[in-house]
Amino acid sequence: MMKGSFMQLQRPLVVMDLETTGTWIEKDKIVEIAMVKIDPDGKKETYLKRLNPGIVIPPAVSKLIGITNEDVKSCPHFRDAAQDILAFIGHCDLAGFNANRFDFPLLERECAEAGLKFDWQNRNRYDAQKVFHLNHKRDLTAAYQFYCQKELKDAHSALADVEATLEILERQIENYGQGSHEIDVLSQFNYMTLDEYYDDEKRFRWWNGKLYLMFGKYARKASLQDVAQKDPKYLEWIVGADFSEQVKTLAADALKGRFPVRANPPQDELTVVEGA
Repeated sequence: MMKGSFMQLQRPLVVMDLETTGTWIEKDKIVEIAMVKIDPDGKKETYLKRLNPGIVIPPAVSKLIGITNEDVKSCPHFRDAAQDILAFIGHCDLAGFNANRFDFPLLERECAEAGLKFDWQNRNRYDAQKVFHLNHKRDLTAAYQFYCQKELKDAHSALADVEATLEILERQIENYGQGSHEIDVLSQFNYMTLDEYYDDEKRFRWWNGKLYLMFGKYARKASLQDVAQKDPKYLEWIVGADFSEQVKTLAADALKGRFPVRANPPQDELTVVEGA
């Protein structure tokens, strides 16, 4: 039993979090890994290591995680730390926040690329995000109660929902506006986009300066340049198939050797130009 805690453990538990170059499980790399191991008797061990991902950390990601390319240029690569990481985890149960969908599978892939196996699916796992989302509503009724301390009557009545939303916005301005009454103060809470996808349908995704197909036989495997060079007929099929004009234009341009340049590309990343 953990001393001074409500949590009782029958088996050792490792709580894990990863900072990475992005959110693409099949492609992105670990920049930092933090783990805390708790034994049933309450003993704690901490593991913290920064890693050189071997690829550029985009500026938007650096801003989010507080780690730059300069910070990790002298750090070991994952393959050099993989054995120690797995040894720390051992046969412990696992926990994290959104870890079932992100941290664990990404770590599994990194281990596989290093010639090792991270067997996380056949052990007890606890995901704090999943528990949170299952037990706490995030709908308009919950927001109205949180910000206005009122019960939303006639929920899903259009007018009642609109009036409740207006009242929530007023309370948010009051709470977060730092003295300003302008609604523009709420714009600071817009989610930062990493511009991971090129098109609205999310058929093509940026990674390491190139667009990768996210559908069909080349999904998550080949870049647009690779397909244009090795299988132009596939791009011809896209041009004539039932895709958005945005996607069709992209494929048609690629057939002519024209590839898009990423807006605000990561520093030190070569942009793709015509004929590349």
